[in-house]
Amino acid sequence: MHTAIVDSILKDRFGLDALRPLQQEIIDRVLEGGDALVVMPTGSGKSLCFQLPALVKHQESGGVGLVFSPLIALMEDQVSALKKRGIRAEYVNSTVPPQERRKRYKKLAAGEYELFYATPERMTKPDFREALDQVPGGVNLLAIDECHCVTKWGHDLRPAYQRIGEFRKELGNPVPPTTIALTATATKPVREDVRTVIGATLESMPLFAAPVDRPNLKLRCVEAWDDDDKIEKLQSTLKGIQGTSIVYFTLIKDLERMAPNIMRKMDRPVEIYHGRLPANERRRVYNQFINATPRENLLLCATNAFGMGVDKSDLRSVIHAQLPGSVEAYHQEVGRAGRDGLPSICKILYAQSDLTIQQEFIRWQNPTPDLIMQTMSAIEARFNHDDFDSDDLRIHVIGKGHAHGLGGGVMDYVLIRLAEFGAIELTPIPGNERGQGRYRYVRTIDDDEIDADVLAEKLKRDLMRLLDVVNLTKADDIPAYISDYFDL
Repeated sequence: MHTAIVDSILKDRFGLDALRPLQQEIIDRVLEGGDALVVMPTGSGKSLCFQLPALVKHQESGGVGLVFSPLIALMEDQVSALKKRGIRAEYVNSTVPPQERRKRYKKLAAGEYELFYATPERMTKPDFREALDQVPGGVNLLAIDECHCVTKWGHDLRPAYQRIGEFRKELGNPVPPTTIALTATATKPVREDVRTVIGATLESMPLFAAPVDRPNLKLRCVEAWDDDDKIEKLQSTLKGIQGTSIVYFTLIKDLERMAPNIMRKMDRPVEIYHGRLPANERRRVYNQFINATPRENLLLCATNAFGMGVDKSDLRSVIHAQLPGSVEAYHQEVGRAGRDGLPSICKILYAQSDLTIQQEFIRWQNPTPDLIMQTMSAIEARFNHDDFDSDDLRIHVIGKGHAHGLGGGVMDYVLIRLAEFGAIELTPIPGNERGQGRYRYVRTIDDDEIDADVLAEKLKRDLMRLLDVVNLTKADDIPAYISDYFDL
């Protein structure tokens, strides 16, 4: 019924001649009004599965495709790409100043957009809801991107997403809008919980999944003794590879420690990317990476702050210089290699000391109730009228020299937890992203709002995920291990 208009939009607006078989199945399902849970590897065309049907629905009966995405950089990249294709798309998140946000809401309410992106925190904002309620034709499609963030069983819970089921009902009372939930990484428990939170069942929201094994990716893990050994193995790995490569590090301090030696020993240009670089430097490196030709042999040393939304089809190798934090993170990161279908190398250089680094990282990500409340008290006492960041609080709460055995990075995650409780919020300064930037005081929380059992359960899940990564490094067949892990 929709074939002619699908073919027209696909060719005229996306420049494509045909859909891939799984994309076709998903889009047919959504256009017939059916919900779908989509699990497809990074770079396999998930976005088209909601973008195209939203445009078809808009052309046929008006309305807007509403996309919730937890990743500001990815959201902005997708909207920019859509605009270049002449598609009327826009976004709103914490980086958009109030005046500009009001302008975008006015256009949204008037039906001027075909696709509108928002962070999940917008669900609770009255001005956002008011604009949506006025859209001619309403929300014609609800897309929940990175839907593993909906559930506590996922590797990156975003608490605001927990309200998605209630919000979905409110949008289309009595009939919710057609809903598509998408992710590259979802184990069976995650998939089940996503449906529960959304308010769907296996029958009402069937699974559409692509195989996680990509034969053109050569996945290996080799043991290394120390930094020097890792650099030697990196040299030997890249020696026969022509093309762009990424080396991933867990911590910025380790990247900065090893990068000078890598630069000295590599016979190719080396660039550095991490979240603490100035914005103009990050843009320069990003542009150099995206535009690099295979003959340049560019090597990028980066933390996982680099990668989301980056679409470079000819990435020839992804090397992990340190143990990844989870199987899900590893699967996403290696999925950026070889999107052109050509052979690509993905290798973990694993030293026993990497396990200690990841354990420390997990401690940072799971601050204790006492530390959260100490920070709350410090904010009340010193910053109830001024904005602040983690550096401002670190010395007051942890003390000089990382007292009490706590790494300095823990304060970033304390502030993330307090923001989730609604005690603080990011200031609307362009460039702020979740977990970065400056905050301001909103309200005081009581210690009984913090469930110690819930925090302990999360810590246990994070440690179990790390054990899964250790088991992956020991696997004789890494692709088979990953397939079994995701149960697809």
